[in-house]
Amino acid sequence: MFQIGKTIVSEDIIEKDFVCNLSACKGECCVAGEAGAPLDKDEVEILNDIYDKVKPYLRPEGIKAIEEQGTSIKTPQGDLETTLVNGAECAYVIFDEKETALCGIEAAYNDGKVDWKKPISCHLYPVRVQNYSSFAAVNYHRWPICDDACSLGKELQVPVYKFLKESLTRKFGKEWYDELNLIAQNHPRKL
Repeated sequence: MFQIGKTIVSEDIIEKDFVCNLSACKGECCVAGEAGAPLDKDEVEILNDIYDKVKPYLRPEGIKAIEEQGTSIKTPQGDLETTLVNGAECAYVIFDEKETALCGIEAAYNDGKVDWKKPISCHLYPVRVQNYSSFAAVNYHRWPICDDACSLGKELQVPVYKFLKESLTRKFGKEWYDELNLIAQNHPRKL
């Protein structure tokens, strides 16, 4: 672990390799699991604000779930998450012609309908950020459904932090990312 500003960062971010391999996993991270994507408080308001522009991109079952439960939910533990369809896939999931799960929010973003790409937790995956009172822990999350992404990352020699440059910069800022990059350049990678 090392510290950058008010974050404690796992060395796995610079030691592990990762490149999403949608052709292999079919976007399973948007479908599997027992919870929606974690949301920051401000993202709940964004989802409310952009819903009408994103709605045309969504599947009927996603629209139904959102209109019954809301654009986001609060768990019994107080966590904020994206809404799920029947306790399964994210309500914002859409599928392409190859049955690959994609993000309806990101589709609207790519078409210029909204100026918000998707929840930061989705954009950062496989990095998870846990906020504490005086710092944030930045950790690599290993999930077997991403084994193909780990293999592709290793083959292409792309460490997690490089794959996530855009999202890490979005979350923490350019100065933070530049410091991470400098640390990584001076860090012996464990293979």
